[in-house]
Amino acid sequence: MTSFIFSLVCSFLATLLIVYSRDLHSHFSADCDLKGVQKFHSTPVPRIGGAGIFLALACSIVLIWVTKPSYLPRYMLWLSCTTLVFSIGFLEDITKRISVLARLIVTMLAALLGSFLLGATIRSMDIPELNWLLQINLIAIVFTMVAVGGVANAVNLIDGFNGLAGGISMMALMALGYIAYQVGDVSLFTITMTCSGAIAGFMLWNYPRAKIFLGDGGAYMVGFVIAEVSVLLNERYREVPAVFPLLVMIYPVFETVFTIYRRKFVRGRSPGSPDALHLHQLINKRVVRWRVRRQTGSIRARGNAATSPYLWMLNLLAVVPAVLFWNQALVLLGFIILFMCVYVWLYNSIVKFRTPRWLLPPYINNSRRSISDNSGAIDSTALSSEVSQQFDKAA
Repeated sequence: MTSFIFSLVCSFLATLLIVYSRDLHSHFSADCDLKGVQKFHSTPVPRIGGAGIFLALACSIVLIWVTKPSYLPRYMLWLSCTTLVFSIGFLEDITKRISVLARLIVTMLAALLGSFLLGATIRSMDIPELNWLLQINLIAIVFTMVAVGGVANAVNLIDGFNGLAGGISMMALMALGYIAYQVGDVSLFTITMTCSGAIAGFMLWNYPRAKIFLGDGGAYMVGFVIAEVSVLLNERYREVPAVFPLLVMIYPVFETVFTIYRRKFVRGRSPGSPDALHLHQLINKRVVRWRVRRQTGSIRARGNAATSPYLWMLNLLAVVPAVLFWNQALVLLGFIILFMCVYVWLYNSIVKFRTPRWLLPPYINNSRRSISDNSGAIDSTALSSEVSQQFDKAA
């Protein structure tokens, strides 16, 4: 816990300096686009929160040098790979000119560096028929690069509301840290606790009222750390199935896969084209804003912070069983399938204005019952029209 508390304090103080010096850097660090399709904030906010997290990770070198000097060389190698990922994301945060492809390529190159420096290469996927392919060094390295890049990009994809990506990432790191502790890997446990503490320090400024955003530098860096720890756990300990980290990160990973499918095959658009149809955005628009519409103040601002807890609870449906059954591959696989089914059902329900009653405030449920009583059944067309009209008035 020492590493967690130390990095939390360092991150908190570093982020404090960034927040209160915003007048010096907001002309290049702030996200001033308030009308973009994926924008849900009401005022310009600095998007370089990843810098506070990175500084905390760098400052933790001192603590490790004092308390665990034997682990310092490995920590330095890991931090060097992480620095590469943070740098390309931070460059995007301050210039807004680095493409998704460029960020993904650099992240994959960092994974390649991690493969050589740390031995972080996926050699097993719990599928005997395919494991022989991963014994071929080139195939294993390329597969690892794609997997690590995909996880980092997935964390960036869900970074849409105050505390969302930070909360999901902390859950993942805590789960991975618990397993590292169970198998006796002090170095990986230290990394997960250090990064978790750094995120926690940032979250104190990001949630509920965002004084600062995680940014691409923070999202890609945190996603990279999660992916690298996952690969190392699987590589070093055969009792840790490959499906364990997959279940831990199934929400952002499946969100990414589902988004590619939705954009490419349902809407006929480029998978990289932005839209406002992610699950967290739908929950914000069609669930959360109903709950805050009768309160004073900006619906957009209050709905931003109120959205993340819904997704945190959804993510717990994966993280909790992953921790409880971490060494039982078939059980973990079953929970992965169950989570994907729940995700698709929930997404489909919200899109078709059939949101589960327990997610909606009482006066919306009364509206549903009124329509049902008058027609003998709920008319989805009438309900959609009514809800759309009420939502327009609320927004």
